[in-house]
Amino acid sequence: MINIKSEREIALLKEAGRIVALCHEELKKHIKPGVSTWELNELVEKVILDNNATPSFKGYGGFPASICASVNEVVIHGIPSKKQILKDGDIIAVDIGACYKGYHGDSAWSYHVGKISDKDKLLMEVTRDALFAGLNVIKEGVYLGDVSHAIEAHIKPYGFGIVEEFTGHGVGRNLHEDPAIFNFGTPGTGPILKEGMVLAIEPMVNAGTKNVRILPDRWTTVTKDKSKSAHFEHTIVVRKDGYEILTTL
Repeated sequence: MINIKSEREIALLKEAGRIVALCHEELKKHIKPGVSTWELNELVEKVILDNNATPSFKGYGGFPASICASVNEVVIHGIPSKKQILKDGDIIAVDIGACYKGYHGDSAWSYHVGKISDKDKLLMEVTRDALFAGLNVIKEGVYLGDVSHAIEAHIKPYGFGIVEEFTGHGVGRNLHEDPAIFNFGTPGTGPILKEGMVLAIEPMVNAGTKNVRILPDRWTTVTKDKSKSAHFEHTIVVRKDGYEILTTL
């Protein structure tokens, strides 16, 4: 069942989202060669706690950190480490969740580390633009399949791999709620969107194959061909004539 959120709940979700956006703004100042992914984790955790929230991811299903730090061929769920030092030419996707008064904000963004290749720039641009291609069809009365199809249609001409095993999702009192939101789909199918639905839209796109595998730590998900991957995500609320991004300042 897809929950419809009240305006009171949306206000709390918006504050959770604002805290997530603050974290991303702070991260931008620190992502550079020589920094460890653990340092980024510590930075984000401090921002979340300083804003009267708690990290949504820490302890979730046993996840050991406050951010997912996914570098290069890691698609999602990269575990921060003191040993993983960013270097020139890397790309890193940082997924952040914050829980404020029982409600979650969730947003991922991909960043370049130093100077990256034109191919990596294109991968990041296409993935980011696919997010907004999906968002821009959202309004009350639209089928969820229309959103998924818009994301897929933007990515397909570039020949990149669209990850199928992981999806966007509803957000609320739980970090993951119904519905699952695929990054590929058929127009005119799936649930019909209603005002007050809160959704995390998040294309995950690989430079090569769509196929992924999960490492023995049971979290870190990588591309099977070791090609790089990008990930962008916003949490939004459906409105009558469009959408409102909650994970922004």
